[in-house]
Amino acid sequence: MQIELLLENYIKSLPDSTTKSAMLYSLTAGGKRIRPQLLYTVLKGYSVDPEIGNPFACALEMIHTYSLIHDDLPAMDNDDLRRGLPTCHKQFNEATAILAGDGLLTYAFEIAAGSNENSGTVLKCISILSKMAGPSGMVYGQQLDLEAEYKEIDWDMLQRIHEHKTGCLLTAPLLIACTLAKHEEDISAWKKIGFSLGLAFQIQDDILDIELTAKEFGKSNSDQKNHKGTSVSILGIERAKEVMNDLYQTAIEEIQTLTGFESAELLEYVCQIQQRRK
Repeated sequence: MQIELLLENYIKSLPDSTTKSAMLYSLTAGGKRIRPQLLYTVLKGYSVDPEIGNPFACALEMIHTYSLIHDDLPAMDNDDLRRGLPTCHKQFNEATAILAGDGLLTYAFEIAAGSNENSGTVLKCISILSKMAGPSGMVYGQQLDLEAEYKEIDWDMLQRIHEHKTGCLLTAPLLIACTLAKHEEDISAWKKIGFSLGLAFQIQDDILDIELTAKEFGKSNSDQKNHKGTSVSILGIERAKEVMNDLYQTAIEEIQTLTGFESAELLEYVCQIQQRRK
């Protein structure tokens, strides 16, 4: 897969250090690459060469990986397992894990800024990336998630957490792709699609967290340990599955309404995500 080689080459170009080793360890630990794949698939749906999205695909995956490294830290979820391997702070140490996350986040914007596309378009894409990853997006969701520990929360609050913590970074590739493809009239539709996918994806994680062991799932089952409300604990597992499937169906129907977009490959990919077991 081209994204793997691109990511590895970007990291290998950095000066040797323990931080570099930790960045490479976490980035190449076998992630699903859902965000890059969404970006490429939307570009292809608009009949645009997907390779123009390479810098942003790599930036998205670096930001996602940084968020996982920091989410696993003792001060956050204190997890030991990620992608079937020891978490970054377990494999190295806590200080190195913090620096690895910092390095991936900042390097992501250097790579995105290096895109060869029109400077105005690149600026718009970087703005999307910043907003979705930052203190009104994913970081905000992480803060809400931390504040929800040891508290009784309702479904509305949990949706708000998931919308920001998970949904924003799954929406970003859709918005970036339609911006690169010069179809910004579709931004509002892609926002709806992205947030439906994001909430469905997180509910699915909550379900798999119950149904699978940590070894099967490839990451620590930490929500119960951290006394966090989940879609399963709030809705019950059967209702959670119904809501998840309804959200995936909403995303599918919204994709089908887009004009000037060849949706077959994206629809197939959404179905693959819906059927995942890890």
